[in-house]
Amino acid sequence: MKTIVVSGSVGSGKTILSKKLSKALNYEYVDVSKLIKKNKLSSGYDKENECEIIDVKKLNKFLISLIGKKNLIIDSHLSHYLPKKYVDLCIVTTCDINILKDRLKKRKYNAKKIRDNVEAEIFDTIVIEAKEKKHHLFVLSTTHGYKIKDIVNFINES
Repeated sequence: MKTIVVSGSVGSGKTILSKKLSKALNYEYVDVSKLIKKNKLSSGYDKENECEIIDVKKLNKFLISLIGKKNLIIDSHLSHYLPKKYVDLCIVTTCDINILKDRLKKRKYNAKKIRDNVEAEIFDTIVIEAKEKKHHLFVLSTTHGYKIKDIVNFINES
């Protein structure tokens, strides 16, 4: 069984890519946000950052319990924190910061949350963290679109 994690800044195109890949590869799609709510993996709500407070170790333990049973596409900006031994491929989506900013404004995020996410994109935070975990890494810019068949071919050749 294979596990592909799709990570990246909020608004960078993870979910669209993950759903397309799961369909093209016939892998099960795992929406981590829904898992967090359904399985009460949040330890509260951070009002300042307008997001759930997640214990990554607890989340990883839960995700690891799913791995190995089916081929999975795990969609989350936290998925790259999974240990390398559980992940066959880590795809990190990136996006032009002006496009990202517009997407986050459309989601009605507050100015601080937009700034934090744009800064994470500018500094390649998720790419660097994925490299630190030594993942087999594929960085995909979603700025100008992509062909899902090219990504599927890359996965099948890996």
